[in-house]
Amino acid sequence: MKEKKEFWQAVKFTLFSISAGIIQVGSFALMKIFIESYWVPYLTSLVLSILWNFTLNRRYTFKSAANVPVAMAKVFGFYLVFTPVSTYLGHLAEGAGANDFVILVITMLSNFVLEFLLCKFVVYRGQEDTL
Repeated sequence: MKEKKEFWQAVKFTLFSISAGIIQVGSFALMKIFIESYWVPYLTSLVLSILWNFTLNRRYTFKSAANVPVAMAKVFGFYLVFTPVSTYLGHLAEGAGANDFVILVITMLSNFVLEFLLCKFVVYRGQEDTL
């Protein structure tokens, strides 16, 4: 039974992450029309996708009544590390001639895996199914 629950959590997290990815890629592409640099569109689109993903996953994937400010602070702590590292590496890759969208996809996949692990084992640990 536990395996089935965890499987469906992974499926829901994946689907919500895909929707957040669509928001991130769409807003990134729109901003790239007007802004040449990588980091401004990346940071803006990342924040939009984080807020979307956090909201949906807290409510529907982990069904957690965890204190929202505390849960968001944990996610914010993760992004205090992830964002500068991914922004810097993306900037380096862009400078080396890598395609902006390839950089974005690789970064988004890394974010997907790391954020699921963070939510499952840190943010909502012991507070799942409390809604």
